Amino acid sequence: YNVIIKRKLLRNIRKMPEQIQKKMANLVEDLRDKGPIRNDWPNYGKLGAERYHCHIAYHWVACWYWEKDTITIEVYYAGSRENAPY
Repeated sequence: YNVIIKRKLLRNIRKMPEQIQKKMANLVEDLRDKGPIRNDWPNYGKLGAERYHCHIAYHWVACWYWEKDTITIEVYYAGSRENAPY
């Protein structure tokens, strides 16, 4: 799979604690290697027809979009649970 992360989101990820950045990198690697359905991540869930999320840590969440039958996954949010777009 191809994983897309916009520049603005990359800037936000760089502001996260280092430990969370490492977990985020692991998630992106899993998305690239294993696909968008990540049942092995904590609190993984479907947010809608083609949107998914999981908890990177207790206070940190990542959300991504995947259109069925494509190989592109777009991570559209990574940040605090309180500000998550769901």
